[in-house]
Amino acid sequence: MLHILAHWKTVHQHRKLVRQACFRLGLYWQGLTHDLSKYSPVEFLAGARYFQGDRSPNDAQRREYGYSASWLHHKGRNKHHFEYWTDYGLNGEGICGVEMPKKYVAEMFCDRVAASKVYRGDKYTDADPYEFFLRGKEKRLLIHPATSDLIESMLLKLRDEGEDAAFDYIRREILGKK
Repeated sequence: MLHILAHWKTVHQHRKLVRQACFRLGLYWQGLTHDLSKYSPVEFLAGARYFQGDRSPNDAQRREYGYSASWLHHKGRNKHHFEYWTDYGLNGEGICGVEMPKKYVAEMFCDRVAASKVYRGDKYTDADPYEFFLRGKEKRLLIHPATSDLIESMLLKLRDEGEDAAFDYIRREILGKK
């Protein structure tokens, strides 16, 4: 069954929260263009078909087919996902993570906070994005170590000191803005 309206509302709410967060960091273009690929047929139709309301529909598509065409499309078009930043290593070590530019790590932070707020709803706490990050940390083989450390520092600041402190830290210390 297609859950077109429910999925559209989820995507719209997520993009709204990311846009607001990116604007707080001065990342206006990233806020405006964040996740526009979710409206493409390959992503939107899968999202409507596999809609669950409390987590990404990509997981359900992946369970059915062994992969998620929606996710493969999405990660290849959105620079705030570390999976976008992979390439062959210079020393013949195969595919590896490339260090992400800080502005995209900041957008990844906004994305993770917004996703946690949308999926957790009233149960959301500032610890949720960090806890989600930890659950997949050992399996995240393609993230560059510096990128992993940077996003973790942002999420820890959120968990330990709250949203205002985290955004101030990212804006001033990471992005070098006033």
